[in-house]
Amino acid sequence: MRKPTLTSPTSPASFVEFQDVWLAYNEELLAQQNFAVEAIDLQVRQGEFIAIVGPSGCGKSTFMKLTTGLKMPSKGRITIDGAPVTGPLKISGMAFQAPSLLPWRTTVDNVLLPLEIVEPYRSNFKAKRAEYEERARKLLQKVGLAGYEDKFPWQLSGGMQQRVSICRALIHEPKMLLLDEPFGALDAFTREELWCILRDLWTEQRFNVILVTHDLRESVFLADTVYVMSKSPGRFVVKREIDLPRPRDLEVTYTKEFSDIVHELRGHIGAIRNTGAAQAAAAQASADKAGAA
Repeated sequence: MRKPTLTSPTSPASFVEFQDVWLAYNEELLAQQNFAVEAIDLQVRQGEFIAIVGPSGCGKSTFMKLTTGLKMPSKGRITIDGAPVTGPLKISGMAFQAPSLLPWRTTVDNVLLPLEIVEPYRSNFKAKRAEYEERARKLLQKVGLAGYEDKFPWQLSGGMQQRVSICRALIHEPKMLLLDEPFGALDAFTREELWCILRDLWTEQRFNVILVTHDLRESVFLADTVYVMSKSPGRFVVKREIDLPRPRDLEVTYTKEFSDIVHELRGHIGAIRNTGAAQAAAAQASADKAGAA
């Protein structure tokens, strides 16, 4: 079995780079040295698909906020596409577990929304609307929503709404797609169907993807590299490269090689949980002893 490794040395080809990044959510917590994530070192290659897994509350979503520039680190440095992150990024798209489609807009109009808001598209949206709408309709066709472009969200299933959400995240042709539990609320069949849609979009366009998920099968099927985060304060404790050949079909999920990787990752997360439980029990025992004295 491959021995898990920590993050590798800095690569000049890194598209995403975290250098000793720490985050406390406010000045009071910083003064107390109470961090949400700590000592994050990460290098992601151009076009790489990575997944982040770990126990609940470990800081996965906090990491996403740092990557998009929605939060600035308390310590350390973040570089995306060769430039330091100083605020919200325009080169990224995001999708979440809740599709959050606007109910009064049609499918195609929901997809077009970022182009109405983000520059440089906003300034010429009216003049180029026909061109942008054609782009949106082609994207919807790629994810199997041909014929649904003019439907409203309430006329779509949950899986269809999530496809719209992914199209909306990609309509401005971002260099990086960030996905925070995008398929977590879907049934197993629909979830696997969307894995394949995402796989195909990524294979065609090769944008960077950072996927946060609790689903270990999902992470192994989709990612080039899976990172395991520790309990809060979160840090990366395992880096597991997924050496299953591409393109990957769903049949690979039934192979021993696939199952072995999933079980290995589950073992790491189980160890993290057990360590935390043991530490908590020891602390409680110490407190009880002190109280009795």
